Amino acid sequence: MPIRPYTLAIPDAALADLAQRLANARWADALDSDSWADGTNPAYLARVISHWRERFDWRAQEQRLNRLPQFITEVDGQGIHFIHQRGRGPAPLPLVITHGWPGSFIEIEPLLPLLADPAAHGGDAADAFDVVVPSLPGYGASPAPRQAGTGSRRIASLWQGLMAQLGYPRFGAQGGDIGAGVGLWLAREHAEQVLGVHLNYVPASFRPPLGEGQPPLSSEEQAYLERLAAFAASEGAYALLQGTKPQTLAFALADSPLGLAAWIIEKFHAWSDHGGDLEQVLDLDTVLTDISLYWFSASLQASLRLYKENRQQPLAFYPGERPQVPLGVALFPKELPMPPRSWLARSFDVQRWAYQRKGGHFAALEQPQLLAEEIRAFFRPLRSSLIAV
Repeated sequence: MPIRPYTLAIPDAALADLAQRLANARWADALDSDSWADGTNPAYLARVISHWRERFDWRAQEQRLNRLPQFITEVDGQGIHFIHQRGRGPAPLPLVITHGWPGSFIEIEPLLPLLADPAAHGGDAADAFDVVVPSLPGYGASPAPRQAGTGSRRIASLWQGLMAQLGYPRFGAQGGDIGAGVGLWLAREHAEQVLGVHLNYVPASFRPPLGEGQPPLSSEEQAYLERLAAFAASEGAYALLQGTKPQTLAFALADSPLGLAAWIIEKFHAWSDHGGDLEQVLDLDTVLTDISLYWFSASLQASLRLYKENRQQPLAFYPGERPQVPLGVALFPKELPMPPRSWLARSFDVQRWAYQRKGGHFAALEQPQLLAEEIRAFFRPLRSSLIAV
């Protein structure tokens, strides 16, 4: 399939079906209608659904998104939707950015102008990037995989193939959440093509070599593993379900936009740095555009199943395995459990480790300026390597 332009165009019938389902939604009762303790706050969800039904304008969002340079192609039999925003500067560096769950390509949208045209946003034109933002298979506009086996490892290979199609033999990679895992797989298996990898999250599945012949765990590393275990026990039910029985959950979410909204909004609320008011950092139209992309994609099963695929192919490194790809990490204060630098340094050349003053798991949406500045700073000294090649 050649690369061709892509336009979002949800049929009127799909919009009417959504409106009817929202109007006829069956609400679960709750012991406390104004609490997040048992999951999504019922009162807040009612506010979100009211906005979705009465004020949210999908067509306006669709029109806005269609102003982005969107394309679709096929790599190794898999359809891939992507944004390709070319940079404005003397030598834009190719950069592939991967979103996560429950995000979509709109998660990266605020970064596009900051990275592609830094001079227009208080930066230096020499830091410009050609930004490529693919949609994960089954997320939003990329078709769902037609067979099992598409985890972050295969996605990394798909991205390498996509960048080759676009004429980028070497490129940088960036990501958070699932995108962080894709970035580490790119570094691990495509080191010759990858100039550097920048992350704003370190996947819990990443495991450097431990045990006999390896340095003992430091107190910081042990504390990190304890934080991971505590998070899994108190907040990890979503990942365990999506990683083991995604099909069962998919039936519920594919049939109920109310259920889908509750499933996703809980994570936006829990994982963002908002001080108690989510809409201080993420407005409802942004959140509902993301949820609507999941709903209209009709591929809920694929978006959930990616967790199962990644459980079956964990990022466990072998003794002596050390990709020769520079790594940078931006640490946001309300992020999920993050390891100390030494944890990653067991397997990678960590060249930048930068703490941020605010922000959470959805850094590209919450604090795009801070994240963009970090991405520019990490890749700045690596640009000469690309020019040399």
